[in-house]
Amino acid sequence: MAPLILRLDIAGSPIRWIPWQLAVSLYSREMIAWTAGDSIFTFRGGISRSTGCRSIVEINSIIAVKRSSPSKYNGRGTPPLTNRELFLRDANLCMYCGNKNHTTLLTRDHVVPLSKGGKDLWSNVVTACRNCNIRKGNRTPENAHMPLLAIPYIPNWAEYLALSNRKILADQMDFLKTQFSGRKISFIGN
Repeated sequence: MAPLILRLDIAGSPIRWIPWQLAVSLYSREMIAWTAGDSIFTFRGGISRSTGCRSIVEINSIIAVKRSSPSKYNGRGTPPLTNRELFLRDANLCMYCGNKNHTTLLTRDHVVPLSKGGKDLWSNVVTACRNCNIRKGNRTPENAHMPLLAIPYIPNWAEYLALSNRKILADQMDFLKTQFSGRKISFIGN
């Protein structure tokens, strides 16, 4: 089974993951501006009635698409917030007790609770184990005497794409890493 293909805009900014079928369609419509990466996948199509030859398309793991204007994708806002990517951002660590947990034991905690005017944004949410989330309740970390171990941050698009795909090829990850912000979980006090 072929992995997802990393689609870039013409300037090389990552846009999204696409299935190989869409990549084949882009190749056949001559929409590929340039390619990158070491991984190449070969797909065989049907047999042409006129030539009797079978069609073959080779696609790269990273493709830049023509007519993908950089301005259309850069600055497009914040990546969507989901628990899966939040837990991955925080390395499955509770940001209150520091314990690593399975995703089924984790929750999304709002640093400033929604009832106190907090928003459901990357910069206001952290991963918390169920026990710590219940203990903190409807209070801020300061009011609950539960200081945060790390500061929440908004991942950029390259970081988000790395978080959102479970089967990234080495060449795709290497490409995405060149566009990471350099932030990692910044533990407070270190």
